[in-house]
Amino acid sequence: MKTEIMDSVENGSLKKEVPYFEIGDQVDVHCRIREGSKTRVQIFRGTVIGRRGRGINETFTVRRVVNDEGVERIFPLHSPNVLDVQAIRSGKTRRAKLYYLRDRVGKATRLPQRHSKHTITR
Repeated sequence: MKTEIMDSVENGSLKKEVPYFEIGDQVDVHCRIREGSKTRVQIFRGTVIGRRGRGINETFTVRRVVNDEGVERIFPLHSPNVLDVQAIRSGKTRRAKLYYLRDRVGKATRLPQRHSKHTITR
C-alpha cells in the first residue's frame, strides 16, 4: 500500500526518457553546474561501476582516474541537474558491481569491449 502511494507521487518527477547504459560502459555524464548566478554544462567521462535503487532513488556510480587519483561520483539518474548520459563504449562484465577496479591502475582498469547486437554506436 505504501509503495503504491509513493510510486504515484514519484511518477511526476521521473524522467520520461531514461538513457540506456549498463555496468561497465564508458559514459559521458552531462551535469549542470551552478556557479553563482551562472550555469554551465560539465562533462564527466568514466566507467559505470554500479547502479542501485529504484524509481526516484535510482543512482549510478561513475569512476575515472585523474592525475593518478581515482575519482568516483554518484549521480541520481532522475535528477534535473543530470542533463544527459551518453554511452561511449560498451564494456563486457560478469558482475553487477565493479568495485574491483578500485585496486587496479593503468591499462588494467580497461574492460574488454562487448561485441553484440547491443553495441553502442556513435
